[in-house]
Amino acid sequence: MISCGAAVPAARTGDTPVPHRGKEENVKFLDRLQPLGLLGLRFGAGAILAGYGYQKVFHGLSQYAGYVHSAGMPAWLGYVSAFTEFLGGIALIAGLLTRLASFGLVINMAVATKVKMGGAHFLASGAGWEFPMLVGLVCLALLFFGAGSISLDWVFFRGGGGERR
Repeated sequence: MISCGAAVPAARTGDTPVPHRGKEENVKFLDRLQPLGLLGLRFGAGAILAGYGYQKVFHGLSQYAGYVHSAGMPAWLGYVSAFTEFLGGIALIAGLLTRLASFGLVINMAVATKVKMGGAHFLASGAGWEFPMLVGLVCLALLFFGAGSISLDWVFFRGGGGERR
């Protein structure tokens, strides 16, 4: 058995022994897969948010504004919230202006979490506040990390939505 610090025996005569890779080097390849992780986060959160936003915008926008008003906020914020979810979700999927979209979505999900916390328990069936909190935290991660290299942000801005380089 070979320990982490031992040299691997040469495969052929004349080959120099290669030191065994440490535990850190064994998972270093995962660093190269980070763009795929960000793509997964963007697609997952974007699809969920665009789907919920689509329902609100195209199938009951005024009812949603009424719900927001009944929660103690101005009704016009319901319109802002619905369009933020729909357009922000599409932006996340495309990876376009990801940090700007994530900023609006973090605020939207923080308010949704607070409203849900008003009368529901953490894991309440169908009415818990864990789901908007989780989506908000994913958007917060995207706000900090940007869209990654598999995105339109990378194509247009070479980064997470900042200045063009």
